[in-house]
Amino acid sequence: MIEHQPTTRWTAVEEFLSDVVVRPDSSLKRAVTAALAAGMPSIEVAPNAGKLLKLLVRLSGARRVLEIGTLAGFSTIWMAQGLPDGGRLVSCEYLPKHADVARRNVDDAGLGHLVEIRVGAALDTLRALEAEDAAPFDFVFIDADKENNPHYLDWAIRLGRPGTVVVMDNMVWEGAVLDPSLDPVNAPGIITALQMLGEDPRLDGTAIQTVGSKGWDGFALALVR
Repeated sequence: MIEHQPTTRWTAVEEFLSDVVVRPDSSLKRAVTAALAAGMPSIEVAPNAGKLLKLLVRLSGARRVLEIGTLAGFSTIWMAQGLPDGGRLVSCEYLPKHADVARRNVDDAGLGHLVEIRVGAALDTLRALEAEDAAPFDFVFIDADKENNPHYLDWAIRLGRPGTVVVMDNMVWEGAVLDPSLDPVNAPGIITALQMLGEDPRLDGTAIQTVGSKGWDGFALALVR
């Protein structure tokens, strides 16, 4: 993974916006603290991005959300807060330790009744969801291993419906989309997913680059046709 080197000014502006506009609640702050205490990497989405996910869930009217990549449950909590009564969020997490921390954080936020965290390789979980006829999902957030981004995007379509909203994080990766040699492990999957967003007739999408506490990066937003 490329080492992030955010500038002080970017981070200061992000913190200002988070404090003044986003205002994450105590359960979200505790989730970040719990992740650090458990020795987990500090790679959760920034609070302003988390709030965007919550608002997109609400704006899209989503009742069923699929998350690929749970980590400590920070983005999980944001999206679950955007669900209506009776909504449901299924999150895929590869590592049992991360899933345990995430479950505690989600329960601490009072959202455990809305969230199911499944442990194992995400591609296996996605196949299981298809076999269980768990689809369609109204909203899909992809933030896991970048090598499998194209596969995750395909599954988002297969488990979605016309009108499903798909958000994919880390789509600039410190500029590695222009120079894959900067990260030959992750960059190819990111680039292929971006090409798929532009070429696949099942999708209508865009990509936005960002700067902030997570460095120089970006996200993609798409609609399943």
